[in-house]
Amino acid sequence: MKPHGETPRDHNNVTVGVDGSPASGRAVRWAAATAAQRGLSLHLIHAVDFATTGWAATPFVQTSRIFEWAEEDAQAVLGEAKGIAQESAPGLEVTAAVALTGTAKWLVRLSQETRMLVLGQSGSGRIGEIFLGSTPVAVVGHAACPVVVVRGEEAPEPDYRPVVVGVDGSPLSENALAAAFEEASFRDVDLVAVHIWSDLRVGSLEAMPLEFEPQALEDIERVLLGERLAGYGERYPDVTVVRKIYIDGPRTHLQAWSEHAQLVVVGSRGRGGFKGLVLGSTSNSLLREAHCPVMVVRPDED
Repeated sequence: MKPHGETPRDHNNVTVGVDGSPASGRAVRWAAATAAQRGLSLHLIHAVDFATTGWAATPFVQTSRIFEWAEEDAQAVLGEAKGIAQESAPGLEVTAAVALTGTAKWLVRLSQETRMLVLGQSGSGRIGEIFLGSTPVAVVGHAACPVVVVRGEEAPEPDYRPVVVGVDGSPLSENALAAAFEEASFRDVDLVAVHIWSDLRVGSLEAMPLEFEPQALEDIERVLLGERLAGYGERYPDVTVVRKIYIDGPRTHLQAWSEHAQLVVVGSRGRGGFKGLVLGSTSNSLLREAHCPVMVVRPDED
Protein backbone atom coordinates (compact mmCIF):
# COMPACT_ATOMS: atom_id res chain seq x y z
CA MET A 1 0.00 0.00 0.00
CA LYS A 2 1.37 3.40 -0.94
CA PRO A 3 1.71 6.10 1.71
CA HIS A 4 -0.77 8.95 1.49
CA GLY A 5 0.00 12.60 2.14
CA GLU A 6 2.26 15.19 0.63
CA THR A 7 5.00 13.89 -1.67
CA PRO A 8 8.46 15.50 -1.40
CA ARG A 9 10.68 16.38 -4.35
CA ASP A 10 13.02 13.51 -5.14
CA HIS A 11 16.35 13.69 -3.28
CA ASN A 12 15.77 17.31 -2.20
CA ASN A 13 14.68 16.31 1.27
CA VAL A 14 15.69 14.64 4.50
CA THR A 15 13.18 12.01 5.61
CA VAL A 16 12.57 11.20 9.27
CA GLY A 17 10.43 8.44 10.76
CA VAL A 18 8.23 9.61 13.64
CA ASP A 19 6.23 7.68 16.21
CA GLY A 20 5.49 10.23 18.93
CA SER A 21 8.19 9.04 21.35
CA PRO A 22 10.79 11.35 22.96
CA ALA A 23 13.50 9.66 20.89
CA SER A 24 11.46 10.42 17.78
CA GLY A 25 11.29 14.07 18.80
CA ARG A 26 15.09 14.24 19.09
CA ALA A 27 15.37 12.66 15.63
CA VAL A 28 13.01 15.29 14.19
CA ARG A 29 15.06 18.13 15.69
CA TRP A 30 18.28 16.61 14.34
CA ALA A 31 16.77 16.03 10.89
CA ALA A 32 15.23 19.52 10.77
CA ALA A 33 18.56 21.17 11.59
CA THR A 34 20.35 19.01 9.02
CA ALA A 35 17.80 19.78 6.29
CA ALA A 36 17.87 23.53 7.00
CA GLN A 37 21.66 23.53 6.95
CA ARG A 38 21.66 22.04 3.46
CA GLY A 39 18.74 23.99 2.00
CA LEU A 40 16.59 20.85 1.79
CA SER A 41 13.01 20.21 2.85
CA LEU A 42 11.99 17.82 5.62
CA HIS A 43 9.67 14.89 5.02
CA LEU A 44 7.92 13.29 8.02
CA ILE A 45 6.72 9.71 7.77
CA HIS A 46 4.59 7.70 10.15
CA ALA A 47 3.93 4.01 9.55
CA VAL A 48 0.90 2.18 10.93
CA ASP A 49 1.09 -1.60 11.17
CA PHE A 50 -2.15 -3.41 11.94
CA ALA A 51 -0.60 -6.87 11.85
CA THR A 52 0.60 -6.75 15.45
CA THR A 53 -2.36 -4.90 16.99
CA GLY A 54 -4.88 -7.75 16.79
CA TRP A 55 -7.66 -5.39 15.70
CA ALA A 56 -7.68 -6.68 12.13
CA ALA A 57 -8.75 -10.13 13.32
CA THR A 58 -11.44 -8.89 15.73
CA PRO A 59 -14.87 -9.75 14.26
CA PHE A 60 -16.96 -7.26 16.26
CA VAL A 61 -14.97 -4.16 15.31
CA GLN A 62 -15.76 -2.38 12.05
CA THR A 63 -12.74 -2.24 9.78
CA SER A 64 -13.59 1.28 8.68
CA ARG A 65 -13.46 2.49 12.30
CA ILE A 66 -10.00 0.97 12.76
CA PHE A 67 -8.70 2.95 9.80
CA GLU A 68 -10.35 6.12 11.11
CA TRP A 69 -8.72 5.69 14.53
CA ALA A 70 -5.36 4.99 12.93
CA GLU A 71 -5.69 8.06 10.70
CA GLU A 72 -6.55 10.29 13.65
CA ASP A 73 -3.63 9.01 15.72
CA ALA A 74 -1.25 9.31 12.78
CA GLN A 75 -2.24 12.89 12.04
CA ALA A 76 -1.79 13.79 15.70
CA VAL A 77 1.72 12.28 15.71
CA LEU A 78 2.64 14.04 12.48
CA GLY A 79 1.17 17.34 13.69
CA GLU A 80 3.29 17.23 16.83
CA ALA A 81 6.39 16.33 14.82
CA LYS A 82 5.74 19.18 12.38
CA GLY A 83 5.55 21.61 15.29
CA ILE A 84 8.90 20.35 16.63
CA ALA A 85 10.50 20.71 13.21
CA GLN A 86 9.24 24.24 12.60
CA GLU A 87 10.31 25.33 16.07
CA SER A 88 13.77 23.88 15.48
CA ALA A 89 14.17 25.39 12.01
CA PRO A 90 11.74 28.27 11.34
CA GLY A 91 10.87 28.63 7.67
CA LEU A 92 11.76 25.02 6.88
CA GLU A 93 9.51 23.39 4.27
CA VAL A 94 7.88 20.34 5.88
CA THR A 95 5.80 17.63 4.22
CA ALA A 96 4.25 14.54 5.79
CA ALA A 97 2.82 11.16 4.84
CA VAL A 98 1.20 8.14 6.50
CA ALA A 99 1.69 4.55 5.39
CA LEU A 100 -0.66 1.83 6.55
CA THR A 101 2.18 -0.65 6.67
CA GLY A 102 5.31 -1.03 8.73
CA THR A 103 7.33 -3.25 6.46
CA ALA A 104 11.05 -2.78 5.88
CA LYS A 105 10.47 -3.10 2.13
CA TRP A 106 8.49 0.14 2.10
CA LEU A 107 11.22 2.00 3.99
CA VAL A 108 13.93 0.68 1.68
CA ARG A 109 11.87 1.82 -1.31
CA LEU A 110 11.38 5.22 0.30
CA SER A 111 15.15 5.56 0.72
CA GLN A 112 15.45 5.80 -3.07
CA GLU A 113 13.60 9.12 -3.02
CA THR A 114 15.43 10.99 -0.27
CA ARG A 115 18.88 12.36 0.54
CA MET A 116 18.98 10.86 4.03
CA LEU A 117 16.76 8.64 6.19
CA VAL A 118 16.67 9.51 9.92
CA LEU A 119 15.29 7.62 12.92
CA GLY A 120 15.34 7.92 16.69
CA GLN A 121 17.22 5.33 18.72
CA SER A 122 14.05 3.65 19.96
CA GLY A 123 10.34 4.19 20.22
CA SER A 124 6.97 2.73 20.96
CA GLY A 125 5.84 2.63 17.34
CA ARG A 126 6.47 0.26 14.47
CA ILE A 127 9.11 2.48 12.84
CA GLY A 128 11.46 2.12 15.78
CA GLU A 129 11.02 -1.63 15.92
CA ILE A 130 11.63 -2.00 12.22
CA PHE A 131 15.00 -0.26 12.27
CA LEU A 132 16.45 -1.48 15.54
CA GLY A 133 14.34 -4.54 16.23
CA SER A 134 13.48 -7.34 13.88
CA THR A 135 14.88 -6.17 10.56
CA PRO A 136 17.77 -3.69 10.92
CA VAL A 137 19.75 -5.53 8.24
CA ALA A 138 16.98 -5.20 5.66
CA VAL A 139 16.65 -1.44 6.11
CA VAL A 140 20.06 -0.10 7.11
CA GLY A 141 21.94 -2.59 4.98
CA HIS A 142 19.85 -2.18 1.82
CA ALA A 143 18.87 1.49 1.93
CA ALA A 144 19.77 3.49 -1.15
CA CYS A 145 20.77 6.52 0.95
CA PRO A 146 22.63 7.04 4.22
CA VAL A 147 20.63 6.05 7.30
CA VAL A 148 21.10 7.98 10.55
CA VAL A 149 20.02 6.71 13.95
CA VAL A 150 19.91 9.65 16.35
CA ARG A 151 21.34 8.45 19.63
CA GLY A 152 22.55 10.25 22.74
CA GLU A 153 21.47 13.49 24.38
CA GLU A 154 20.49 16.75 22.72
CA ALA A 155 23.43 18.42 20.99
CA PRO A 156 24.88 21.57 22.54
CA GLU A 157 24.49 24.86 20.68
CA PRO A 158 26.79 25.74 19.07
CA ASP A 159 28.18 22.24 18.57
CA TYR A 160 31.93 22.23 17.96
CA ARG A 161 32.40 18.49 18.43
CA PRO A 162 34.00 16.69 15.45
CA VAL A 163 32.56 14.23 12.97
CA VAL A 164 34.21 10.81 13.37
CA VAL A 165 34.56 8.28 10.56
CA GLY A 166 35.67 4.68 10.68
CA VAL A 167 38.21 3.88 7.96
CA ASP A 168 39.12 0.21 7.69
CA GLY A 169 41.36 0.48 4.64
CA SER A 170 38.94 -1.25 2.28
CA PRO A 171 37.10 0.20 -0.73
CA LEU A 172 33.86 -0.50 1.14
CA SER A 173 34.59 2.39 3.51
CA GLU A 174 35.11 4.88 0.68
CA ASN A 175 31.46 6.01 0.61
CA ALA A 176 31.47 6.46 4.37
CA LEU A 177 34.60 8.59 4.11
CA ALA A 178 33.06 10.78 1.40
CA ALA A 179 29.89 11.24 3.45
CA ALA A 180 31.90 12.10 6.56
CA PHE A 181 33.88 14.82 4.75
CA GLU A 182 30.64 16.32 3.48
CA GLU A 183 29.11 16.29 6.97
CA ALA A 184 32.19 17.86 8.55
CA SER A 185 32.23 20.57 5.87
CA PHE A 186 28.55 21.41 6.32
CA ARG A 187 28.94 21.50 10.11
CA ASP A 188 32.23 23.46 9.95
CA VAL A 189 34.01 21.09 12.34
CA ASP A 190 37.05 18.82 12.32
CA LEU A 191 36.96 15.30 10.93
CA VAL A 192 38.53 12.52 12.99
CA ALA A 193 39.54 9.61 10.75
CA VAL A 194 39.80 6.50 12.93
CA HIS A 195 41.71 3.66 11.30
CA ILE A 196 42.01 0.29 13.02
CA TRP A 197 44.42 -2.29 11.62
CA SER A 198 42.64 -5.39 12.93
CA ASP A 199 39.00 -6.31 13.57
CA LEU A 200 40.04 -8.27 16.66
CA ARG A 201 39.03 -7.13 20.12
CA VAL A 202 41.30 -4.85 22.09
CA GLY A 203 44.16 -6.85 23.60
CA SER A 204 43.70 -9.92 21.38
CA LEU A 205 46.91 -9.36 19.43
CA GLU A 206 48.95 -8.94 22.59
CA ALA A 207 47.89 -12.42 23.69
CA MET A 208 49.01 -14.04 20.44
CA PRO A 209 52.45 -15.73 20.16
CA LEU A 210 53.50 -13.30 17.43
CA GLU A 211 56.03 -10.52 17.40
CA PHE A 212 55.08 -7.12 16.04
CA GLU A 213 57.12 -4.01 15.54
CA PRO A 214 54.62 -1.32 16.65
CA GLN A 215 56.42 1.55 14.97
CA ALA A 216 56.80 -0.27 11.64
CA LEU A 217 53.13 -1.31 11.73
CA GLU A 218 52.02 2.21 12.54
CA ASP A 219 54.10 3.62 9.67
CA ILE A 220 52.51 1.19 7.21
CA GLU A 221 48.98 1.93 8.41
CA ARG A 222 49.61 5.68 8.36
CA VAL A 223 50.57 5.40 4.69
CA LEU A 224 47.44 3.36 3.99
CA LEU A 225 45.23 5.90 5.76
CA GLY A 226 46.93 8.69 3.83
CA GLU A 227 46.08 6.93 0.57
CA ARG A 228 42.41 6.71 1.57
CA LEU A 229 42.34 10.40 2.48
CA ALA A 230 44.17 11.51 -0.67
CA GLY A 231 42.19 13.95 -2.79
CA TYR A 232 39.70 14.96 -0.14
CA GLY A 233 41.91 17.83 1.03
CA GLU A 234 41.45 19.55 -2.34
CA ARG A 235 37.70 18.95 -2.38
CA TYR A 236 37.23 20.02 1.24
CA PRO A 237 40.00 22.52 2.07
CA ASP A 238 37.90 23.82 4.98
CA VAL A 239 37.99 20.47 6.83
CA THR A 240 40.83 19.81 9.27
CA VAL A 241 41.53 16.07 9.51
CA VAL A 242 42.78 14.44 12.69
CA ARG A 243 44.20 10.95 12.06
CA LYS A 244 43.95 8.24 14.72
CA ILE A 245 45.45 4.76 14.22
CA TYR A 246 44.82 1.78 16.47
CA ILE A 247 46.04 -1.81 16.26
CA ASP A 248 42.70 -3.48 17.13
CA GLY A 249 39.24 -2.99 18.63
CA PRO A 250 37.15 -1.02 16.08
CA ARG A 251 33.98 -1.31 18.17
CA THR A 252 35.75 -0.21 21.35
CA HIS A 253 37.54 2.78 19.84
CA LEU A 254 34.62 4.07 17.77
CA GLN A 255 32.33 3.66 20.77
CA ALA A 256 34.76 5.72 22.86
CA TRP A 257 35.00 8.40 20.19
CA SER A 258 31.19 8.61 20.03
CA GLU A 259 31.30 10.17 23.51
CA HIS A 260 33.16 13.18 22.09
CA ALA A 261 31.63 13.41 18.59
CA GLN A 262 28.48 14.96 17.15
CA LEU A 263 28.24 12.23 14.49
CA VAL A 264 29.94 8.89 13.79
CA VAL A 265 29.98 7.68 10.18
CA VAL A 266 30.60 4.03 9.25
CA GLY A 267 30.10 1.73 6.30
CA SER A 268 27.42 -0.92 6.40
CA ARG A 269 30.02 -3.70 6.18
CA GLY A 270 33.58 -4.10 7.29
CA ARG A 271 36.60 -5.12 5.24
CA GLY A 272 36.20 -8.46 3.52
CA GLY A 273 32.48 -8.51 4.24
CA PHE A 274 30.34 -10.87 2.20
CA LYS A 275 27.52 -9.33 0.19
CA GLY A 276 25.06 -11.34 2.25
CA LEU A 277 26.46 -9.80 5.42
CA VAL A 278 25.02 -6.34 4.80
CA LEU A 279 25.44 -5.02 8.34
CA GLY A 280 28.80 -5.54 10.02
CA SER A 281 29.28 -6.11 13.73
CA THR A 282 30.84 -2.68 14.29
CA SER A 283 28.04 -0.71 12.63
CA ASN A 284 25.42 -2.90 14.30
CA SER A 285 26.98 -2.32 17.70
CA LEU A 286 27.19 1.45 17.21
CA LEU A 287 23.54 1.66 16.15
CA ARG A 288 22.58 0.19 19.51
CA GLU A 289 25.21 1.60 21.87
CA ALA A 290 26.80 4.81 20.53
CA HIS A 291 26.60 8.06 22.53
CA CYS A 292 25.85 10.24 19.50
CA PRO A 293 24.02 9.95 16.16
CA VAL A 294 25.36 7.24 13.85
CA MET A 295 25.29 7.39 10.05
CA VAL A 296 25.55 4.10 8.14
CA VAL A 297 26.53 4.40 4.49
CA ARG A 298 26.09 1.52 2.08
CA PRO A 299 28.59 0.75 -0.73
CA ASP A 300 27.50 1.34 -4.32
CA GLU A 301 28.08 -2.11 -5.70
CA ASP A 302 25.24 -3.92 -3.89
